[in-house]
Amino acid sequence: MLEETIISHLIRPEDLQHHGTLFAGRMAEWFVETCFIAACRLTGKPEDIVCVQIHGMNFRKPAGNGDILEIRSKVAYLSRTSITVHGRAYINLIKVPAVSGMITFVTVNKETRPYAHGMVLPEEYIAENREIYQEAIKIRTSR
Repeated sequence: MLEETIISHLIRPEDLQHHGTLFAGRMAEWFVETCFIAACRLTGKPEDIVCVQIHGMNFRKPAGNGDILEIRSKVAYLSRTSITVHGRAYINLIKVPAVSGMITFVTVNKETRPYAHGMVLPEEYIAENREIYQEAIKIRTSR
């Protein structure tokens, strides 16, 4: 399923670091989780999905206590065994993302060996999501 995954969190005092803004580690936890769910929804097999690389998270605006954080993720690219997911986080529904990044997951069997998932992105989906598709290709070829 190639629908966008959307998860919201209320930022609470226990999510803050010593500067009074959202702890980057908590943001990373939520971000990876939301991207993981997008990959799982695509395969229908959460037990077969493992995270292999966080390509980066760009923090542009801090979030504070009481803010509502909405994380949106969608599949950006598929290779033979991997699924690269793009994520964006928004604070209080402001249209400019506060955080963005890409994460790659791999499909693995019970012995944790990668296997070919056999999926391809439809051309219409690529056309509708050209920006994140091209960003994922750029990230993958720069390794």
